Amino acid sequence: MAGSARSRSPEPRIPHADELGMLPAIEQRAGELLKDHQAYPVFAGHGLDLPTLQDGLEREQLWVVDAADGGIAGYLLAGELCGEFHVLQMDVDPAHARRGHGRALLRYALAQARMDGYAAAVLTTLSDVPWNAAFYASEGFEVVPEAQWNDGLRAVMAEEAALGFPMHLRVAMRQVW
Repeated sequence: MAGSARSRSPEPRIPHADELGMLPAIEQRAGELLKDHQAYPVFAGHGLDLPTLQDGLEREQLWVVDAADGGIAGYLLAGELCGEFHVLQMDVDPAHARRGHGRALLRYALAQARMDGYAAAVLTTLSDVPWNAAFYASEGFEVVPEAQWNDGLRAVMAEEAALGFPMHLRVAMRQVW
C-alpha cells in the first residue's frame, strides 16, 4: 500500500567528536518548549557543557540520531548511578520532534545497557510534561516512590533541588529488566 508505511527513525549511533558542539544547541531548542514552565529558568541556566559530552563519548554512553536532512535530530547521554544505567539527558530538536527519534534513542540506549550487564535504568524527569514522565512510562519506566530511592537517586534529587527545580513536579523513574 503506497503511503501507508511509517517512516523509520534512523539507527542511533555514537557521535563523532566534531559533532559534540551541535548538541548544546539541540538542548537549548528543546528547552524552549518549556518556556512557560516553572522549570524553564533551571533548564535555561544549566545546560550540558562540552567536557560532560566528551566524557559521555569516551564512556560510549552518548548516542545521536540523524535527521533526514543530514543534521542531528537528537541525542541521549547516559552514565551510571549506584550500579544502574542512568539516563542523564535526552533531547530531540523540536524541528524533528514526533518522528520517533526520542523513542529510538531510548530503546537503543536501554538495549546497550542490557548488553553491558545493567539490570535496571533510572532517570529523573518532570511529571507534568507529556513528553517527559508519560513518555517514559509508555516505554516501561515506573515512578519510584521517595521511600524507595537509593543513595544515588537521593543525591540526584538533592542536586536538582539545589539548582532550583520545582521538586513537587520532579519524579524519579526506573525500569527493571
